[in-house]
Amino acid sequence: MGIRYLALGDSYTIGESVAENKRWPNQLAAMLSEQGIQTDVTIIARTGWTVDELWEGVQANPPDGTYDLVTLLIGVNDQYRGYPLDGYREDFRFMLGKAIEYAGGDPQRVVVLSIPDWGFTPFAASRETEPISLQIDEFNAVNLEETKSAGAHYVDVTIISRMAMDDFELIASDRLHPSGKMYSLWAEKVFPTVIEIIK
Repeated sequence: MGIRYLALGDSYTIGESVAENKRWPNQLAAMLSEQGIQTDVTIIARTGWTVDELWEGVQANPPDGTYDLVTLLIGVNDQYRGYPLDGYREDFRFMLGKAIEYAGGDPQRVVVLSIPDWGFTPFAASRETEPISLQIDEFNAVNLEETKSAGAHYVDVTIISRMAMDDFELIASDRLHPSGKMYSLWAEKVFPTVIEIIK
């Protein structure tokens, strides 16, 4: 059995500061392979992208055909740049709609991941971290609401990102992005939902 998988996002999806096989979409594909499900992974993501920049990236490299699985993780750079929640909601709703299109119009083949909390990284140690966490929660409340409204799946990885304060092995050498170890925890959390989708 084989599936086509499209992963849309930013630095968290392209795996900034980790090897390609340590990116969470690639680790997810490896887990599926162990179950006899060969997975062709296409990643459209870049470090620093906001939702609107992701859409520009998608337009520059249009997905080919439809996919059995589409994941979407986007919004941390909208938060980091101080973009308003209303604008994020509108942009996210549009991008989620596109993700559903790429899944053949079936929202049940789309999985949205919550935005990780970079306030729990060494990079943020010199900042006021509580406002960061509160804003991340606000952005995630928006993307959760929009995901439920669209009928897609939602997986919370924010709680895993907040474990980094107690386990620095979960953070990459740049002191900001997740390590392969954290991405493996994300893949493990997403895996049961994906199995339900493709079985």
